[in-house]
Amino acid sequence: MFYTAIEALTIGIMSANAPYGTTYTSPAPPLFATPFITAANGQKRGQYFPVQLAPLNTTASHPDASLDWAQFEPISGVPAYPASNKIPYTSEYMLSIEHGFGNNTVLSASYVGTQAHHLLVLEEANPGNPALCVQLGNPANLAPGQTPCGPFSESNVFIAARGQTIDGTRGPLGPSFGSDTLEAAIGNSNYNSLQVTLRHSSGPLQLLAAYTFAKSLDESSNLGEEVNPLNRSLSRALSAFDITQNFVVSYSYQIPLERLLNARNRWTQGWELSGIARLTTGLPVTLVNYGDNSLLGAEPNGINNYGIDEPDVAAGAIDLNRNPRNGKPYFNTGLFSENALGTPGNASRRNFQWSWDGKLRYGGAEECAPDRIEIATSPAGGL
Repeated sequence: MFYTAIEALTIGIMSANAPYGTTYTSPAPPLFATPFITAANGQKRGQYFPVQLAPLNTTASHPDASLDWAQFEPISGVPAYPASNKIPYTSEYMLSIEHGFGNNTVLSASYVGTQAHHLLVLEEANPGNPALCVQLGNPANLAPGQTPCGPFSESNVFIAARGQTIDGTRGPLGPSFGSDTLEAAIGNSNYNSLQVTLRHSSGPLQLLAAYTFAKSLDESSNLGEEVNPLNRSLSRALSAFDITQNFVVSYSYQIPLERLLNARNRWTQGWELSGIARLTTGLPVTLVNYGDNSLLGAEPNGINNYGIDEPDVAAGAIDLNRNPRNGKPYFNTGLFSENALGTPGNASRRNFQWSWDGKLRYGGAEECAPDRIEIATSPAGGL
């Protein structure tokens, strides 16, 4: 068993938002030129900067009573480190057998496995209630003139048909907070592999060949991948770095120039031919959905972070286009659609996996795969 430290990145990204930080995280997709305006509907969210810094000696016991927090609420994009976090650790195990063939060749076969626990992952701390948002998305349940609840509106205030005021759908932190993540040590991973090695040494020839057949699963391969806050098992998929088959051979051969040229001097000594060759299957292809049809409001709050929404996928052949210059779609996009409202999507984070022969395996079908594919849905809808 091996224990490790929490990544130092957790300290680096806790820069917080205004008024005490130097960053701003939009609660909905913004416009590039005007980052305080929501791209989807043009809603203006005010001017956050220049920040109003806290007076000297302000503490939790001596707060700044003059600060108007309303201009910063809902407070979004502020990661938190749970005090309940535990130190990550792995359990590693292996079983190996070896057999010698003559004096120069050894063959070994090993089963190698690893279980990792308490890995650091991002988890939405204040998710929306999809069922409540769907209910408030029906105009019949709202007072006249109200905007129905939908994607990226978990923090909006709604007035029900009977006059009741509903201050957003988020919980448990409540309406003063938007989308904020916990850097929680709750992730797990699993790796299992067959590893075969052949070593041969005969005179001037040295040969080493190794083959690995492996599979790695996790809920999050890095801090850019949030886990589903309602059901973490829905985020479990192939690891981003999973390679199913890997074959490597290295060799060296001492060229006998002395004997071939019948001359022994510094020009005929020390010549060697060596090299390394590798054949491997490719990495899994990550599916990315930047929408919020899940109505959870788990919005990314960092560079290259993804939300938890995935597309819905139907069974069928992927039909990869082998000639990208013909103007046809690169693959069968008809299999993918936006996830149904109130659901996280039924596609895995990584649906595509390269096979040993360079083909792409998807739903039992195989097609030629010349390159990596990444799928994304826009906040406004569509693939």
